[in-house]
Amino acid sequence: MNLSKVKLVVSDMDGTLLNSKGEVSNLFFELFEQLKKKNIIFCAASGRQYNSIVSKLDAIKKDIFIIAENGGIAKKNDDLLVLNLLSADKIKKILPLLQSIDNSHVVLCGKNGAFIDTKNQKFIDLFQEYYNKYTIVDDLSSIVDKEDFLKIAIYHFTSSEKYIYPIIKDFDKDLLIKISGKNWLDISDKKANKGNALKKVQQILNITKEETMVFGDYHNDIEMLKEADFSFSMKNAHKDITEIANYATDSNDNFGVEKILKQLVEN
Repeated sequence: MNLSKVKLVVSDMDGTLLNSKGEVSNLFFELFEQLKKKNIIFCAASGRQYNSIVSKLDAIKKDIFIIAENGGIAKKNDDLLVLNLLSADKIKKILPLLQSIDNSHVVLCGKNGAFIDTKNQKFIDLFQEYYNKYTIVDDLSSIVDKEDFLKIAIYHFTSSEKYIYPIIKDFDKDLLIKISGKNWLDISDKKANKGNALKKVQQILNITKEETMVFGDYHNDIEMLKEADFSFSMKNAHKDITEIANYATDSNDNFGVEKILKQLVEN
């Protein structure tokens, strides 16, 4: 690998930059400062809510680009770079079906906050890790016309791939459906993916695919991995990601991202 070409580093969060405890390592922050000195730009790209990403990367938030909600929104500080809304009509069509799936919980991910209608404390405790700003309502269908929404996220306590995807896969003609983790599945507008958001960031920075490094672990990372010559799958990645990425690194619990960034800095 000729890492001297790299000008932009993009990393997924959960299962990638974050360890299994949802933590960013001190080593990453040290490496970030070294990347910054070399004028290499960092972008976090996640299915998480924007506020949640900022909270994890608070120390460097002013210096980075953020792609949130799987490409539904992208920002640099207060500058809005990308906004892909999911229409109310499309939400209304699929919401009743989602609400009928056993052992699952639906999140409407708004531009300014998330909405849930469950009282299940086990789910709420888990959900708060990904969504810092949220409101509990009596009925999600009652707010569809009152807010701007970026995506729908559905959580299944056993497996999103096994118990949610088969039920809704036929909606993929009109919607972008992504298995974003073992338990999560995301539904967005067709244009809203991390790859399209990354293209916008690359365009703003005048940085090419050949100068971009990307790390990912799940299906919602596929499009952005294709926008980088230096595409890395994590050791803990879904097998589909391992097949797509050009390179591989260690797991998120064994500093997979940091090991490559260290090489990048030393190069």
